[in-house]
Amino acid sequence: MRLFCLLQLVCLAGCSTSTSRDWAHHGAPMFADLTVREMKAVRAYLHGIQELELTDARSKTLMKNSILLIELHVPRKHEALRALDRGQAKPPRQARVIIQFGNQTNPNITEYIVSPLPTPKTHEVKTFKGDRPVRFESRPISAVEYDHIEDLLEKIAIKAHKLLFETTGGFSYTNCSDRCLTFSDIAPRGLDSGERRSWIMLQKFVEGYFIHPVGFEVLINHQDLDPEKWTVEKVWYNSMYFDSVEELIEKYESGGVEKIKLPDHDDKDLFSTFIPRGHSNTHTNVHGPKLVEPQGHRYEVDRNFVEYAGWSFAYRVRSSAGLQVFDLRFNGERIAYEISLQEAIAFYSGDTPAAMQTKYIDAGWAMGTLSYELAPGIDCPEIATFVDLYHYYDTDKPVRHKNALCIFEMTTAVPLRRHFNSNFKGGYNFYGGLDNTVLVLRTTSTVYNYDYIWDFLFYQNGVMEVKVSATGYIHATFFTPNGLHYGTKVYNYVLGNLHTHLIHYKVDLDIAGRENSFETIDLKYVNFTNPWSPNHFIVQSKLHRTEHKTERSAAFRFGKKFPRYVHFYNANEKNKWGHQKGYRIQFNSHADSVLPRGWREENGISWSRYPLAVTRHKDSEATSSSIYTQCDPWEPVVSFEDYIRNNEDIVNQDLVAWVTVGFLHVPHSEDIPNTATPGNAVGFFLRPFNFFDEDPSLSSRSTIIVRPGQDGKPKIQRWTPEVVGHCVTDKPFFYNGTHAGV
Repeated sequence: MRLFCLLQLVCLAGCSTSTSRDWAHHGAPMFADLTVREMKAVRAYLHGIQELELTDARSKTLMKNSILLIELHVPRKHEALRALDRGQAKPPRQARVIIQFGNQTNPNITEYIVSPLPTPKTHEVKTFKGDRPVRFESRPISAVEYDHIEDLLEKIAIKAHKLLFETTGGFSYTNCSDRCLTFSDIAPRGLDSGERRSWIMLQKFVEGYFIHPVGFEVLINHQDLDPEKWTVEKVWYNSMYFDSVEELIEKYESGGVEKIKLPDHDDKDLFSTFIPRGHSNTHTNVHGPKLVEPQGHRYEVDRNFVEYAGWSFAYRVRSSAGLQVFDLRFNGERIAYEISLQEAIAFYSGDTPAAMQTKYIDAGWAMGTLSYELAPGIDCPEIATFVDLYHYYDTDKPVRHKNALCIFEMTTAVPLRRHFNSNFKGGYNFYGGLDNTVLVLRTTSTVYNYDYIWDFLFYQNGVMEVKVSATGYIHATFFTPNGLHYGTKVYNYVLGNLHTHLIHYKVDLDIAGRENSFETIDLKYVNFTNPWSPNHFIVQSKLHRTEHKTERSAAFRFGKKFPRYVHFYNANEKNKWGHQKGYRIQFNSHADSVLPRGWREENGISWSRYPLAVTRHKDSEATSSSIYTQCDPWEPVVSFEDYIRNNEDIVNQDLVAWVTVGFLHVPHSEDIPNTATPGNAVGFFLRPFNFFDEDPSLSSRSTIIVRPGQDGKPKIQRWTPEVVGHCVTDKPFFYNGTHAGV
């Protein structure tokens, strides 16, 4: 009878796990990015509505109504959970659409929810929390607007041709063949809400032009929708400000301003190029180590649904902000409903006006769409599964980004765990070890000069790591002696400007269900009489737990002491040993605030006040930032501070952790030509804390145990083939780098 009951329990557990997996697989398409067909259907539907008066996004005029963005509108959580937890029908797929209405008396930005897909029939206006309107000036800059800026810069450069030609040693903005100038624009675009004024700095258009400033910066007012009415408000040259290009030229010609003469340009000695130089002590004609999969992939990918070593999740790449995973489970149990990148900022300091103004808020540049082709063997191993991404942003047809996401398993070359058990007589009792392999979900964002490598890593022991590695070129401005207070001279007339990177993530945890609580754990010293020697005292550490009951209590400010452990748990679910099942967040970060609280642009990034804030889940609080914040951080459409202002109860609730990580970067000469990733990676871990009864990686068959045999020879116990084998791709390296409409 006891055996029958045991078999029933095993069957029920197996059936439950199988059902859970099937429901997760069934629900994953809810989170899949829009297909090409869906994007085209949404565009056709909206263009067919006469009262919208839509025209092509790439038509030359700015006074038009056009689509800026089409992307997936994620379903409400409770609707999605019906499919994920009960296997019910999935809610209809919907699209989020941003339309720029520039061809009307009061230009505005309006968002719509279009449904159902793939054959849309209805649309409704999407509003933000508090029904905040979106100023037309807060829209991201478009390719057409850039075209008009280039036209104006050509006129400016023609007036300043002699100055630029003499300053740079033969470079010019027009009719320049191989000695051309280019430009970089700075944001935010102004000093107050409703403005659209951008500082532009000129650079030599060579490989790595980001670190070739020429010392000429100009402030353009491009707020009017008629580019013929755009004006030049200020010019900066050699540490002096001028009210117009004409004033600068007049003083340049009359000797009223000191002339700059940059060193002669030599393409053969280009300091910003990747071309190898210097002495190498490595055999460069021999390849380094490569990853191999002797028996093929150990993970499975079905469209946007991934399974590996007990893990399962769905993923997407949001056009505005980037990588997201949904319905993250381990052995069928959900750990998190959503883990997603929300925002990345880089706030700079400097002596030139462009440097002073540079406060990049990268979702405003649609950093999710800036995920370009990944190079096999460099960006991802050759054995990786490469996935194409499709975006509809500032375009008239979907754009395919080939091989822009990759999934692969790798070894960390550090064991997940091991032990050598010495017998202290020159031998051993046993050795046990398990190699540490992880699954990596990776994409990148090249936002102007910087390249961010976004990683989600899944370990065999139920740990997940979220990591960003920063590389690319530093943001550099023209060197002035006073600039040394704000950075480092890295080349002739080049200052690498100090800046802080902050990255924000949303972590919607569902630990053994949606009713979660939050506590912090620290240590306190205790002093008591030694029970076995009453004349002495014991001083040691004792656990000190603090339950946080409200959102304000769980919002931790930068500059304040941060708790050692932050722990999310389900008070109603316990493991075998009676502990509440939980996960904790462990930080790998050197972040700090970038501006004083409430100071102008800081209002747009109020999330940056907190390394960690915990709120109750609300569908209306889906993101901590928006695509509009870059051009209007002063009166942001999405204000994270509003999420905690009502100070709601967070005990036994559906909780969301908002995590900020980052680092300070003081550029240095080793950042030339390019910032390297070592030491420039930050993130956090999700680590089980009494969630399991024991380490779940015990199920791994990659374990090896060695014991001494009676004959003195080692006895090796293993559960994988004895001979590994070897194989490397025989395909030569190939990389295309293009992306095009489809």
